[in-house]
Amino acid sequence: MNRSELADLNAFVVVANQLSFRAASAQLGVTASALSHSMRQLEERLGARLLHRTTRSVSLTDAGLRLLEQLRPAIEQISGALENLNQQRQRPFGRLRIYATHIAAAAAIAPVWARFASTYPDVHLEILVEMRPIDIVASSFDAGIGPKDWAAADMIAVRVMGPMKVAVVGAPSYFERRRPPRTFDELASHSCVQYRFAPNGAVLPWSFERNGRAKRMSLAGAVTVNDPYLAVRAAVDGLGIAYTVEALAEPFLRTGQLVRVLERCSPCLEGLFLYYPGHRQVPAALRAFIDMVRAPKSVQGMRSLKNPFFTD
Repeated sequence: MNRSELADLNAFVVVANQLSFRAASAQLGVTASALSHSMRQLEERLGARLLHRTTRSVSLTDAGLRLLEQLRPAIEQISGALENLNQQRQRPFGRLRIYATHIAAAAAIAPVWARFASTYPDVHLEILVEMRPIDIVASSFDAGIGPKDWAAADMIAVRVMGPMKVAVVGAPSYFERRRPPRTFDELASHSCVQYRFAPNGAVLPWSFERNGRAKRMSLAGAVTVNDPYLAVRAAVDGLGIAYTVEALAEPFLRTGQLVRVLERCSPCLEGLFLYYPGHRQVPAALRAFIDMVRAPKSVQGMRSLKNPFFTD
């Protein structure tokens, strides 16, 4: 069935309900003569007369009545579906799927999701956390959160996190055994939790800043992970010093499970962006989420290093 046939069937239902070409044409926004012509074409295609019509009145034939009984539920269902879509377009509703890195989930989503859920109770928020870029459109995600270069060239990217401060942390129990480092050079004598993101990839060096210059250090440790959150857990368990970001370390710093060191020489890393396809007709749920997580413009000019926790 093509678009014109569906339009003619809808017009037939309106004429049958109104039993007046004048009233039906006003409801449909067409002229009475154009509507009458459409009904004649429909009858010719179907090979049956649907309407008795004179200059004064309109009535249904037996064939028209039987067709109306079958069409009316379908037309009402279609109208209901369009009305539901219109309501969803106007208010946040339905499922919102977000693909995010672990850091993005902790730094951008977790601080607002309770407020988002209470403000928009009709939205079901679904979050998948990974450390690598994917095709969010092919995987049926509404948006992703990660570094800006994860967004395809034709996508919209909105900053949701400014530059993120590195946190170098260890457990009090660890620092009872070894004196906390006062300079990053002293890390050489400590057990440092390592990162290796690819199975056969290189161990990630730690970056610091001194006198406006960045310094990268290769350090040793007894534990190697591929997840910044696991590095924090290793530090909490006293396995060594972890190199992470404030958003992941902050809950444990607040409870005293971790202690921060080398704060003055810890750099800022590149922030996070929410990215999504298309310029027009952004779903209401996604628009509401963007408005809640969008970063203030005042942080965008800060100097930051490339974030080593995001794989290409």
